[in-house]
Amino acid sequence: MDVMPKWADVILIPLISLLLAAIISALVILAIGEDPIAAVKMMVAGSLGSTYGWGYTLYYATNFMFTGLAVSVAFHARLFNIGGEGQATLGGLGVAIVVLYIPWPHWSLALVFATLAAAAFGAAWAAVPAYLQAKRGSHIVITTIMFNFIAAAFLNYVLVNLMRPKGSMDPASAKFPKDMRLPTLHEILEPIGISFSRAAPANISFLVAIAACFLVWFLIWRTRLGFAIRAYGHSETGALYAGISPVRITMIAMIISGALAGMMAINNVMGEAERLVLNAAEGAGFIGIAVALMGRNHPFGVFLAAILFGFLYQGGAELALWTKIPRDLITVIQALVILFTGALDNMVRMPLERIFLWMRRRAS
Repeated sequence: MDVMPKWADVILIPLISLLLAAIISALVILAIGEDPIAAVKMMVAGSLGSTYGWGYTLYYATNFMFTGLAVSVAFHARLFNIGGEGQATLGGLGVAIVVLYIPWPHWSLALVFATLAAAAFGAAWAAVPAYLQAKRGSHIVITTIMFNFIAAAFLNYVLVNLMRPKGSMDPASAKFPKDMRLPTLHEILEPIGISFSRAAPANISFLVAIAACFLVWFLIWRTRLGFAIRAYGHSETGALYAGISPVRITMIAMIISGALAGMMAINNVMGEAERLVLNAAEGAGFIGIAVALMGRNHPFGVFLAAILFGFLYQGGAELALWTKIPRDLITVIQALVILFTGALDNMVRMPLERIFLWMRRRAS
């Protein structure tokens, strides 16, 4: 029997970890001579105080949902996919090829096939490390990290030598056709009488990310494949006894993980930049690791954690713009959140387990 109730593991521990990270962050802000309360107020106002701020918060959160789901699916199979950055990078290439070189009658049809292309490119990029792990014993963490750098170098070559328009010095593809522009949340909400900022980059990809959360939940907890993935992640020996193939599960889990990471490109490449540029992933592949850890690898937890990190990103940009607090401090805050929700999880968990055990003994 578990020492702690489920709600304490899912809600209480992350909240305490966030509180500890917030306290340390406040001390850091004090140390550089700024007011932490004023900084928090500005972050909240800049990221949640207007539809413009919400638009950017949800735009970043959309990226983090895809990469967080990617990490969580692999983690259920006891695989640590650090390659979300490279998989999202190659997903962007898939989006650019589909949108630039195929004439589509409508953006909705282009979105469907761009999503499939992004997923296919991301899955293919994840399949190689998966095969090396399953068949050759190469550690998935090392190979996926290496593939991030290979993906960046490959995209650099493709953009400079193959996709860059003639006469352009910018290592980027041509602009996507105007009729391929994805609807923003302003355009989606305006017909139902909800006012939303025209300038915010949040777009219909946010709804696709929410749908992905539901689909991952259904896959992991309501299908035989999901059960096999979780069984293998809990016990390889038990999975083998039950007839579950480690090679098959490793390949399938990593392919799904890579596909989810690649799908991030429909938001940042097709939805926001409307062209393919270098470093399009902007670190979202690595933030996805923190999002998955904080969300306890559950799609609903990933959704909430992605909103939090979207808030930190947008709020940090406001701090850097209007105060003397450097933008890099937000990276420090993110690192503290990762530290307390991940590496120092037992520092919070073990005292709470003792408290709940004491309460249970006293009640009996």
